[in-house]
Amino acid sequence: MSDPRVAVVGATGAVGTTMLQLLRERGFPASEIVPFASERSAGRELDGLTVRPLAEKEIGGFDLALFSAGSSVSREWAPKFVDRGAVVVDNSSCWRMDPEVALVVAEVNPEALDSHTGIIANPNCSAMQALVVLKPIEDAAGLERIVFSSYQSTSGTGARAVEELKDQSHAILHGMEPPAPEIYPHRIAFNVLPQVETFKDGDDYTTEERKVIAESRKILGLPELRITATCARVPVLNCHSESLNVETRSDLPPEQCRELLAAAPGVIVVDEPAAGRYPLASEAAGRDEVLVGRIRRDESNPRTLNMWVVGDNLRKGAATNAIQIAELLIDRRLLGRARAAA
Repeated sequence: MSDPRVAVVGATGAVGTTMLQLLRERGFPASEIVPFASERSAGRELDGLTVRPLAEKEIGGFDLALFSAGSSVSREWAPKFVDRGAVVVDNSSCWRMDPEVALVVAEVNPEALDSHTGIIANPNCSAMQALVVLKPIEDAAGLERIVFSSYQSTSGTGARAVEELKDQSHAILHGMEPPAPEIYPHRIAFNVLPQVETFKDGDDYTTEERKVIAESRKILGLPELRITATCARVPVLNCHSESLNVETRSDLPPEQCRELLAAAPGVIVVDEPAAGRYPLASEAAGRDEVLVGRIRRDESNPRTLNMWVVGDNLRKGAATNAIQIAELLIDRRLLGRARAAA
């Protein structure tokens, strides 16, 4: 097929603008890129592109639609784009656990794209960066149990959360009373909140923790995987950090794990702790790779390793993976209206 015509829905948000940036950086072969956003953003210029409002008359003629506008928008508009002939790659949680929808990490399960039915889900950002590291370990030694602990940045909540952190920090550093929290349930500046997203009635796990557990099982194809998660929000602008405690079926020595991950796609090993070299949020920012280090044995449990994983949640955790999926759709000849209609 000729170069696809691409829609970016939610183009004015943090992930949407990063998608537009990456389409340019990676030289994505698009015949046209059209940004979409809400009515109040219509007409705005984004790098020479004019933002259009989501409207029935505007959405025809696209081969690919990249969505990052939230679940309610995706639920309403993704099927409409598919009906008009586009393949949708959606960054919201709307479709991830639908058994008919492929949930894909480019380096982990690209084969899931082959049976897509028009909508492809982009996974949760914190689960995604962990899975890029866990997949090679699963292939080499098998996974028995994962204890997942995350330390997630404010950009994962959006631009207003980043501003809330900045405003509160500025006030405290200048001896003033910080503004009351609006985005988070408590002050985020100089604090750690053991809550990412919300608690549903009767559940002591947050919705973010449930996403990590369920999506990891689906993507790895391990529905019985023993995995538990605790997700915290930290006063960092960008990049999520994670502690993974990984029990394997067969023994995997730390030095072998380092070699395995150094050869894995999308992973960079940074593991010289005595020299102060380990993954840092400040060093992962702006990168598409996931950084891993502090790889060591858990001396309290056999066949178990500890490791520290850091990734840019706006890039690999969201926008980069969506663009990688789009590139795979082209490479596998899965993009096109006939395929979407099928």
